[in-house]
Order: sequence, then structure tokens, then C-alpha cells
Amino acid sequence: MLRAALSLLVILGASCACDGCCGEKSQAAEFAVERNEHGVTVKLDGQPFTEYLTDKGPKPILWPIVGPTGKHMTRAYPMQRIKGEMMDHPHHRSLWFTHGDVNGIDFWSESGKNGKIVHRDFVEVTGGPEAKIVTNNDWVDREGKKICEDTRTIKFHADGDTRTIDFDITIRAVDSAVTFGDTKEGAFGIRIPTSMDVERRPAGGKIVNSNGDIDGDAWAKSAAWVDYHGPVEGEELGIAILNHPSSFRFPTHWHVRTYGLFAANPFGLHDFEPNAGKDGKQTLAPGDSMTLRYRVIFHKGDEKAGKIAEAFEAYSKEE
Repeated sequence: MLRAALSLLVILGASCACDGCCGEKSQAAEFAVERNEHGVTVKLDGQPFTEYLTDKGPKPILWPIVGPTGKHMTRAYPMQRIKGEMMDHPHHRSLWFTHGDVNGIDFWSESGKNGKIVHRDFVEVTGGPEAKIVTNNDWVDREGKKICEDTRTIKFHADGDTRTIDFDITIRAVDSAVTFGDTKEGAFGIRIPTSMDVERRPAGGKIVNSNGDIDGDAWAKSAAWVDYHGPVEGEELGIAILNHPSSFRFPTHWHVRTYGLFAANPFGLHDFEPNAGKDGKQTLAPGDSMTLRYRVIFHKGDEKAGKIAEAFEAYSKEE
């Protein structure tokens, strides 16, 4: 896997410069997926889009992710060291799902004392007008004992100036009860490119949520969506995460930081609303499950240029 190869532009297909003057229509996007020793490579019209990696640390991740103009849209560290990138929080691995307290075990940060999410198998890997990856995974403690399991369904789309990843995860308790504890350290996360960090101002980025909260005021708030946009290699680009209304505890709270962490967390109510007396933990009895659903949109410009409010309205109507 070569990062240089993944820096190639993602091309959606040729289109005519004038309306109807050449008698040809733009070709629909076509995804190809390929299994390899590290996981699955996803290509869009023959060019790299992302990789689903099962062996880069103690959890499956998506890295790198190529945006609509060919730029990399998540931080490379710790998988790769890039000059100018922040090298804090090595557990912020591109795009991931974990949680900081599952039966008292920390799956969020990374050390020898913590739990791991182990890839078990691929259920489905398909390409075409959309790509789809379905996996089963086991959450295990440091001795290898299984705590719970999940099934993740990840779909990839392309439409005009956007790239979209749908991430649905169903977590199940198997032989014994499982409690997702109340902590801000979770759960569905992205680490944005360093140049987009709000703290890089005056040249840095901006955070906006569906309620109109800006930058640091968006942290800990519940919202239907959040957009984080800013400069990436000379272009204004953005990442939006949308929370589907059928998702557990919609609208989720957001662990989104001005230094570049961008995460949705429905469990951390003690940290997010300390004066409300709420307990965000969730216990699953054996055989019970919960499903969390997110759509990630990589787009040009800010949340208005990316039409994120309109995108959420469409997403919210999908089954």
C-alpha cells in the first residue's frame, strides 16, 4: 500500500463542457473493491478512494480517505509521519469506531492494558455503482476474552463534488450483559487533516452544527449533524458527519474538538451535561443489541456549499 499512489486525483468521469454539444452523458461512478492481506482496497473509477484496514493497530480503520479533489481528508499519523501534521493522540486513527468504557475496559485509547476490536470475517465485499463492505468483529479484553461483538455495514458513494461513506454498526451482547459506560471518550471518530484544525487560525478551519453552534461551542452539544471545514493544500474542503434519526439516542452528542478530533458519542452525558444529573451508560442483556448510524460526507467549501442541511433531510428519509 503506497500513500503516493493514493494521492492521485479521484476522477468521476468525463463530462461535456457545454450542455448537449457532444451527444454524450457523464458516466456514472463505478467502484471496485479488492481483498488483500491488510483488508480491502476501494477504488473509484480506477483511482484510490480508501482502504479498510484490519491490521493497523487495535481496531479496524479506514485510511487514507481521498476527498472529491484528490486531497487526503484524514490525518496520516500514526500510520505515517507527515511533516507539519500534529502527532498527538496516536489512537486517533483516521476513521474508526471504539469506546472508552465497555464493562470497565478502555477500547478508545491504546495501551497494553486496554481492549482490542479484532476483525473476525468479511460477510460481503462488493463493488459497482456503490461499494459495500460488511464485517463481523469481536471486542476482547487484554487476555483475549470476548466482551461483545459487532457487525458493521459500510457503503461508499460518489455524486458530483462529494464522496460519501455510510457507517452502520450493530453491537450485540453475547453470553453476558455488556455496559457501555458514561465517558466522553468515544465513539465514532475521525481525525481531520491538521490544516483544517480551528486552532490553526487565522488560516485554520471552522466547526458548525445543525443548531448553529460554532467552533468550541459545538463540543458536547447534541445535534443532527456537524460540519468541520477548512483549508487542505490550498483548497477549502469539508467533512460532515450526519446522525440518522433511527440511530441509538439520536440526536447524538458530539465530542468535536478545535484541535481536530471529530467524534459522535451518545454515551458521554456525564461529561457533556454535568449539571443535568444524567447517566449516559447503556446496558445490553445477553442477546440484545443497539445500532448506531452515521453518514460522512467529504465535500468542497463550507457547510452551505456542501448543502449539508439538505443532505441531512434526504438522509433522514432513508430507511
